[in-house]
Amino acid sequence: MAAILFWLKITGEVLLGILLLIGFFGIRFIPNNRIGMVEKRFGGKGSVKSGLIALHGEAGYQPNVLRGGMHWLMPIQYIVHMMPLVTITQGKIGYIFARDGKPLDPTQVLASNVDAKDFQDVEAFLKAGGQRGPQRLILREGTYAINLLQFIVITEGRVYSLPLNREEAVVIQGMATSITERHGFQPVIIKDTDDLVGIVTVHDGPSLRQGEIIAPTVGDNPAEADTYHNKFQDPDHFLAAGGFRGRQLQVLVEGTYYVNRLFATVEMIQKTIIEVGNVGVVVSYTGETGADLSGMEYRHGELVSQGNRGVWSDALLPGKYAFNTYAGKVSIVPTTNIILKWIRSETGSHQYDENLTEVSLITKDAFEPSLPLSVVVHIDYKKAPLVIQRFGDIKKLVEQTLDPMVSAYFKNVGQTRTLIQLLQDRSAIQQQASVEMKEKFAHYNLELEEVLIGTPSSAADDVQIETILTQLRSRQVAVEQVETYNQQEKAAVKERELREAQSRAQMQTKMTEAELNINIQSDQGKAEYQRSIQQAQQIR
Repeated sequence: MAAILFWLKITGEVLLGILLLIGFFGIRFIPNNRIGMVEKRFGGKGSVKSGLIALHGEAGYQPNVLRGGMHWLMPIQYIVHMMPLVTITQGKIGYIFARDGKPLDPTQVLASNVDAKDFQDVEAFLKAGGQRGPQRLILREGTYAINLLQFIVITEGRVYSLPLNREEAVVIQGMATSITERHGFQPVIIKDTDDLVGIVTVHDGPSLRQGEIIAPTVGDNPAEADTYHNKFQDPDHFLAAGGFRGRQLQVLVEGTYYVNRLFATVEMIQKTIIEVGNVGVVVSYTGETGADLSGMEYRHGELVSQGNRGVWSDALLPGKYAFNTYAGKVSIVPTTNIILKWIRSETGSHQYDENLTEVSLITKDAFEPSLPLSVVVHIDYKKAPLVIQRFGDIKKLVEQTLDPMVSAYFKNVGQTRTLIQLLQDRSAIQQQASVEMKEKFAHYNLELEEVLIGTPSSAADDVQIETILTQLRSRQVAVEQVETYNQQEKAAVKERELREAQSRAQMQTKMTEAELNINIQSDQGKAEYQRSIQQAQQIR
C-alpha cells in the first residue's frame, strides 16, 4: 500500500511538473510594436478543407492575430509568427494582395472591395466574400495590424509579408516593380503652376464598345454617393457607375489624388492654351452623332454641338482648357489679321505663307516678271469652325486654295497689260483686285482686307526687264530735264520782269525826291520874299 502511495505521489509530481512546463512554454509575449500570427498544427476539427485560412478552428493558419501583451497557447500545437505592424508614411500609398478568398472573375484585374473592406479582420473579410489577388482599395497613412499570412502589403520602403514560397515572392516583387514604374506609391499631384492635365487610363472593368476609343465620363455627380468615384479614387464606385476600362474622357486637374495605379495610370499633358487673338476649333473624336448645325446651304461637312462627335459649331475663346487631346483636336485659328506674303524670302508672323513664292506672270508684251504680293485676310471667329470643317487647317487653306486662286487672278491681270502698264498702273490694279477678290474670299468664309502689290522683278540672268526699266528711267530723266528747262526759261523771264520793275521803282523814287526838293525850294523862296517885304516896311 505504501508503495502504491509512493508511486502515486511520484506520478502526481511528474504530472504537475509537466503541467508547469506546459504552462511556462505556452506563454507568448508580443511587443506592442509587433503582431503575432498563429499557425495551428493539429486539432480535433481536422485540417482546412479549402483555402488558406482556417475559419472554423481547423489546423492551419488562423484568421486572428495576437496584439501586444502576454498570451498563452498550447505548446507544440501552436506556432506564433511575429511580424512588425504595417506602417504607411505620410503622403504615401500601400497596396494589398490577398492570398485567400474567392477567385477573381475571368474579366477582373483587381479584387472587388464593395463588401470586403476591412483588411484588419480576416474573418470578416472572407465571410463578406473577399477575393484573392491584388485589391482595389489602397492603404493611406497610418499603422495597421494586418495578418500577413492572409495579406501582403506592398509599400515604397518594403514588402510586408510572411513568405510562403519563392515563386510567390517573385510575383510580389514584380508587382512592386510595376507600381514603382508607375510612381504608384505617391499620390497624383498636379500643381496650378504647371498647367498640366492628367489623362487617366483604367485597367479594370468592361471593355469599350466596338468603334469607341475613349470611355465616357461617369460617376462625376457628388450627389449620387453610390456611384461618385471622386476622380477615380474609388474604383468600385467607378465600376458601379458603368465605367469602362481604357483611356478616359474625364481628366484630372489641379489637386492631389490617391489613385490605385494598378487600377488606373495617369499621363500628364499640357493644358490647351488659346492666346488672345485666336480661337480654338474642336474636332471631337468621341461622343454621340449630333444634329447638323451648319445650315442647308453648307455642303462641305457638318457642325455639331459641344459634346458630340465631329467639328463643334462654337469655337473655344481665349483661355486655358483642360482638354483631353486623346479625345479630340483643337485647331488654333487666328482672329487677328493674317498677312500672307507671296515673297520667297519673307514670311508673315503666322508662318502660313512659308511655302509661297512670287507669282510668275507673262505680260501682254511677252515679258515674264515675278510679281511679289501681300494679302491681308481676316477670319470671323464665328466662322472659324466652317473654315476648319472645309479645309482641315489654315495652312491647307492657304496652300491648296488661296495660292492657286490668287496666282491665277494676277496671271490673268498680267496678260492684259504690258510690262510698263503693269508698273504704272500698280495702284489701280491694287484697288481693282481688292474689290474683285473680296467675293472670292467670302466664298471661303474669309474677309479680304487689302491687297498689296510689289515691284515686278526678273530672274538673275534675265536683263530684258532691267533694260526696259533703264529706258524708262532715261525717258523720265529726259522729261524731267525738259520740264526743268521750261521752268528755268520761265524763271529767267520772271527775273527780267522783276529787275525792270525794280529799276522803275528806283527811278520813281528819284523823281519823287526831285519834286519834293522843288516844292521845298519854292516854299523857301516864298518865305524869303515875305520876309523881305516885311523888312522893307519896317525901314519906311
